[in-house]
Amino acid sequence: MENITFAFPQSHTYGPAYFDFLALRKRFFVDTLGWDIPHDARYEMDQYDNPTAYYSLVLKDGSVVGGARAQPTTAAWGDHTYMLRDALRGKLSSIPPEVMGADIVDSKVWECTRLVIDDSVATHADRSTCLRLIVQGLIDTAAGKGAEQLISLSPLALMRALRQLGFGAQRLGSPYLNDGDGRRYAVLTMPTPPAGRVAPTTTHRLLQPEVVHAPAV
Repeated sequence: MENITFAFPQSHTYGPAYFDFLALRKRFFVDTLGWDIPHDARYEMDQYDNPTAYYSLVLKDGSVVGGARAQPTTAAWGDHTYMLRDALRGKLSSIPPEVMGADIVDSKVWECTRLVIDDSVATHADRSTCLRLIVQGLIDTAAGKGAEQLISLSPLALMRALRQLGFGAQRLGSPYLNDGDGRRYAVLTMPTPPAGRVAPTTTHRLLQPEVVHAPAV
C-alpha cells in the first residue's frame, strides 16, 4: 500500500484517484450506512469538497482503498466554513451544536473528515497499515502548512485504534448518539508531530476503523 496526498486544485494529478475516493465514500456512507448526504448514482461529494480541502488517500495495486479529507479551521467557501464550526452555528441539523465546545478559527488547527477504508482491506494487519498511512498523510499535510493539532468528529472506537498505532488521540467533550446510524461520536483531538515522522506500528489487534464523522446535510 502507498499513500498519496494532494490539495483539491491538484486532484487531477493522480488520474482517477480523487473520483475513486468519492465513489468509495458513496459506497460506504450512502449505500452501507444510509446517510442522507449529497450524492448521485456513483459519487458522494459535499460542500466541504472545495478548493480549501486536502486529501490523503491510500492505494493498493493502483486502486483507492482508503482516504480522508482535511481543511484548516480558517477555511471558508461561500456560506460554509468547516464541518464542526458549521455544526456549532446550527447549519448542520444532523450534528448537535453542543458537540463543539468552542468556536475554533486557528491556522494551527485542522479538521479531518470523511475517513473511510474499503471492505476489500480485510485483515486487521492491512486495515492497521491503511489507517496509519491515511493518518500520517493527514499529519504530514497539515504539519507542512504549520498545523499543530488535528480535530475530528469520530466514532469512539477510532480513538482506541489511533492510540494503538501510536497517535496521541484524545476525546474532547461528551459523546452523543447519532440516530441515523446508531453510532456514538465525539470530537477527537490529536497533535501533529513534525512532517515525515511516522508513528510506530503495533502488533496489537486493531479495531476495524469505521468513519470519522457524522453525516452533514
